[in-house]
Amino acid sequence: MDYSNEILTNDEQAILRLRSLYREYGYAQYRTSRFEEYALYAEHKAFLPSDDIISFTGANGKLMALRPDVTLSIVKSAKDDSRGQTKLYYNENVYRSDGSELKELMQVGLECLGRIDVTSTGEVLMLAKRSLELLGLRSCLDISHMGFVNGVFRNARLSPERKKHLLLCVSEKNVHELYRLCTLYGQSDSFRESIVALTEIYGPIDDILPKLLEISSNDETDTALRELESVRDVLQKLNALRDVNLDFSIVNDISYYSGVIFHGYIENVPETVLSGGRYDMLMRKFGKRLDAIGFAVYLDLLSRHISRQSASDMINIALPKGRLGEKAFEIFEASGYGCPAIYEKSRRLVFESPEKGIRFFWVKPSDVAIYVERGAADIGVVGKDILLEYSPDVYELLDLDIGKCRMCVAAEKGFTTDCHDRLLRVATTFPNIARDHYEKQGRDIDIIKLNGSIEIAPLLDLGDVIVDIVETGKTLSENNMEPIEDIVDISARLVANKVSFKFNRAAIAGLCEAIAAHIKN
Repeated sequence: MDYSNEILTNDEQAILRLRSLYREYGYAQYRTSRFEEYALYAEHKAFLPSDDIISFTGANGKLMALRPDVTLSIVKSAKDDSRGQTKLYYNENVYRSDGSELKELMQVGLECLGRIDVTSTGEVLMLAKRSLELLGLRSCLDISHMGFVNGVFRNARLSPERKKHLLLCVSEKNVHELYRLCTLYGQSDSFRESIVALTEIYGPIDDILPKLLEISSNDETDTALRELESVRDVLQKLNALRDVNLDFSIVNDISYYSGVIFHGYIENVPETVLSGGRYDMLMRKFGKRLDAIGFAVYLDLLSRHISRQSASDMINIALPKGRLGEKAFEIFEASGYGCPAIYEKSRRLVFESPEKGIRFFWVKPSDVAIYVERGAADIGVVGKDILLEYSPDVYELLDLDIGKCRMCVAAEKGFTTDCHDRLLRVATTFPNIARDHYEKQGRDIDIIKLNGSIEIAPLLDLGDVIVDIVETGKTLSENNMEPIEDIVDISARLVANKVSFKFNRAAIAGLCEAIAAHIKN
């Protein structure tokens, strides 16, 4: 009887295959408690994928936490002996909150601690690649290097906050915002072109290494480049170069990660399935001289793949209902990506153009980013206000130059916000944007979340000011109000699901080039 197929679930079968692989290469199983002292995670929040730590008070009165990560427990207990290597693997549940619900997630992963050379790094990358292949689905492993990224930024003389903003743009492949910020920050043309190139390059290691050589400008980038070349050689010897790419939109916290970092993806699974990297700096924060590299596989995401439909040859495009969506479709059509079926009089919401290989569908404007982030749509058109408010994990590929307006603070005429002796009451549909704006000013506020008719709030003394989108200002004027502060310019953006972009890069890139050429003309 084949117990694997008849009794074990797909996740259980995957765990057995991965455990067998890791044991084959000398890794021993590590077991840990579900609970740790809260302080362990609170002190290293930047290393965790989420700030939300599920805490409780233990029987002895200590503040405890449900384990959100296994690596920190391994690092905490590691012996500081750099003479050899400690090789551990685990399959444990971790517990995380997305702010609204508690999630129990299954992780399988490994950590290699001790003296880590290029051969060790290559072997861990090979095991990451093999882990994806053992799941039996089309996959790819994308590699970045924080040393190279940090080297590119080294001479830019940026404040930590500005560097953070630029790195966020790199991670989003947000080229138009990089240009704007580099100009705003007074950066040189050479620096701007270097980080734009870093953002745009993607592909097999052998294709990308020569392009990195053109960007490399100092000893830090040169050292990182030599390491990547050596890693390439190791992977080649291990017959593990296929479907391995370089992608410098993968960035992690420089204060923890010091070298190679990598993500693994599976087609039709809309999130990162495997994540890892070299984290020597974390070891130093624990006062340990060890080097360290490892990764985790998120098996809970596989069930999402199994339940999804088989891959489609079409690019799915989410358009916002209403005037903005109609303008966006006009751009697609003028760029050679029309769909005659969309003009048919019907109540249909999905329209296909098989000859163009595209499928459009109409959704609520505020839902476009959700459809794209969750992989129901490969690309979509969404307002910058939605991206700023909800921070979806997507690539922001183009500014479509339509739907232009401003996010503003507005108040009744004659009102001043200079008085700081009381809490400022802010009525808004965009609490995160409002909170971020006033945090930068160091101002305490009371946010009143509303879903419409924001302008009426100050008139009825529900709020002192509003934070809202302003296009012409006519509605404000008719209600005896005026803009008193601009926060950010808003327009429609073309966004892409990160995994879809990797597996449909040629089609999506071609579409983006056609649209960019149309907008420019």
